[in-house]
Amino acid sequence: MNSGNPEKLAQLVRKFKGRRIAVVGDLMLDAYTWGKVSRISPEAPVPVVQITRRSYCLGGAANVMRNLVTLGGTVTAFGVVGNDPNGEKLKEQLAEYGIEHTGLVSDPARPTTLKQRVMAGAQQLLRLDDELLAPVADSIRGKILESVIPLLQQQKIDALVLEDYAKGLFSEPFAQALIDAANHAGVMVALDPNPKNPMRLHGLTIMKPNRAEAYALASLSPAQTATEEERMEELAHVAALIRREWQVRYLLISLAEQGMALFTDDTRCTIIPTRAKEVFDVSGAGDTVIAACTLTLAAEDDPVASAEIANYAAGIVVGKLGTAT
Repeated sequence: MNSGNPEKLAQLVRKFKGRRIAVVGDLMLDAYTWGKVSRISPEAPVPVVQITRRSYCLGGAANVMRNLVTLGGTVTAFGVVGNDPNGEKLKEQLAEYGIEHTGLVSDPARPTTLKQRVMAGAQQLLRLDDELLAPVADSIRGKILESVIPLLQQQKIDALVLEDYAKGLFSEPFAQALIDAANHAGVMVALDPNPKNPMRLHGLTIMKPNRAEAYALASLSPAQTATEEERMEELAHVAALIRREWQVRYLLISLAEQGMALFTDDTRCTIIPTRAKEVFDVSGAGDTVIAACTLTLAAEDDPVASAEIANYAAGIVVGKLGTAT
């Protein structure tokens, strides 16, 4: 397939509709307090924000779900929320997007993860995080497995996405059990890893770290002085280590303004240059990439096309403010 052909890519995007994607991951609620600043507080050298409005949107794994739905997929959500108003707000947001969320488990021992941002116009002044990073109880992980595995066995899922933000949901045995069940059912698995939660997993279809995460996963540090050619050679070495240790079929490494590097099972590296026309806010761009990659691979096993489409999608969202689709 000539993946660089826009019409071919458009045909693949049209195949997204109705693809059934299950997402297991760390759910978050993004809250924004918008206002204006016209003076400095007499109590401390900080701006006084006159609040004009408040808004909420899906964050973390829930933003991946939102991206999947707006690209045409059908999504089933699995994860943990607190038994609190923010958990109810998150469920309401999922319902607005038509995301099936009966697989969520409420844990009264932890809050729903909340990322609250204070904005003055387009400028972020402050972020407040309300979260508990302690591991989720194994009993709750067991409930999620009991919900996901039957769907895989009954062929009701076309792809499984694991979204690890190191908020306590994933343990290595839990994640590997999900991957093994998906592989047994012939369902592709995508992972967005987090080096803060080191795991060694096997049997992934695609994994999407950024450059810094890739080095951390390989337990290496990038060279301080190197030409671009040397940096790419070093990155290829990092990719080879990850693919060998993790036994991942496709490895897609985000390179920020340089685009993406795709490493496939035939050891080739394909560089996909960035499609962004203007970078305004990179929040959630990785969520968009994993969503677009997964939908493409669920429609057709073409890793280069999946990276191309994801690159176009990411190029759109970085031109928007906040986590966007």
